[in-house]
Amino acid sequence: PKYEATMLSQSMEDYLKAIYKLSHADQRVSTNAIAEKLGVSPASVTSMLKQLASLELIIHTPYQGAELTDLGNRVALEVIRHHRLIELYLTEFLGYRWDQVHDEAERLEHVISEEMEDRMDQALGRPTSDPHGDPIPSRDLVLPPSDAIMLSELSPGQQATIQRVSDRDSEMLRYLKQLELVPSAQLILIEKFPFSGPLLIQVGSVQHSIGLELASNIYVSNIHDPHAAPGDGAIARAE
Repeated sequence: PKYEATMLSQSMEDYLKAIYKLSHADQRVSTNAIAEKLGVSPASVTSMLKQLASLELIIHTPYQGAELTDLGNRVALEVIRHHRLIELYLTEFLGYRWDQVHDEAERLEHVISEEMEDRMDQALGRPTSDPHGDPIPSRDLVLPPSDAIMLSELSPGQQATIQRVSDRDSEMLRYLKQLELVPSAQLILIEKFPFSGPLLIQVGSVQHSIGLELASNIYVSNIHDPHAAPGDGAIARAE
């Protein structure tokens, strides 16, 4: 069963979403990491973690951080599902550009009803990814695993398909759109310059030189080396 949304504040949901996104494997998320992601003080985080622990949404160990319970994980995925459905709905039906939807979705993700969520999902054709390529959790709140890696981790000569891009920087999204570095675009890494230098990539017949920081915000999958010996197979790594 889904949680009773009225019992949680928007701030609580933001914390749970942040912990979900910061968690890796089974490691706890530190207070400082949460504070940095949400732009609040560590003291505020500690206070909120105590509240979330009292609601059995997280397990909080002082000085060791927090991890989501099963219920907390479901709440986080529900908010993420709302966010990504809203982003797609705004672009598909309301004419928003992909660099305009993140902030709108941040506000609306907390307030839409389950009825509206389902209607948007149906109108969009039960989509599996948002405008930036991020997977949309299913109605059962299942998020499929991803084998995507950062573009910056490719080796020269490897070809790949862009799976998703970070959506937090509107200016970066506008720039990526200009370069046609969008989900489902195919590219090849021509050259990787040393000492944290830029990457030379090719999209279609056009070559671009992009910085390492930008490349680390682009995630690719379906990686293969066209010059690999027969039988080498595709290269797949977990993100």
